[in-house]
Amino acid sequence: MQYRRAKAAGATYFFTVNLADRRSRLLLERIAELRNAVRLVRSRHCFEIIAWVVLPDHLHAIWTLPPDDADFSTRWALIKAGFSRQISADEPVSSSRRQKGERGIWQRRFWEHQIRDDVDLQRHVDYIHYNPVKHGHVSMASEWPHSTIHRYIRAGLMTADWAAPHADAFEAGE
Repeated sequence: MQYRRAKAAGATYFFTVNLADRRSRLLLERIAELRNAVRLVRSRHCFEIIAWVVLPDHLHAIWTLPPDDADFSTRWALIKAGFSRQISADEPVSSSRRQKGERGIWQRRFWEHQIRDDVDLQRHVDYIHYNPVKHGHVSMASEWPHSTIHRYIRAGLMTADWAAPHADAFEAGE
């Protein structure tokens, strides 16, 4: 069975991309290299970043592609390869990957979802921004440095205490 991705030119997509080793912290340890890879791919294959968060072992992103373009797979392949080329080749590599000349940094596949409407978009933007809290990295989304939440806060679209637990809601004895 062959996996088929939904592709629509100019559409907006939500993505989840994982490292092969889910215990790794490589994405944070090498955040500059990841940013460089993304910047290079965007300069050659335009896309708009709507939202993005980078966690130690995975990332989530929402992109809008140009009106005549539906090829997000090439963009992800180039980002992954560009990042990987900047990292020393000392990770474990399975024999099947070795036979194909692949590294062992990223999971082969990624997950995508085509955004359907404004409500779907808002839910996914919120999911991205809340993800560091969900995984226990911070107690408030705005504390996580590797997130577009800061761009949203600067633009006045969110407040710094968005989705923060409020102390007054938890009185003693409740």
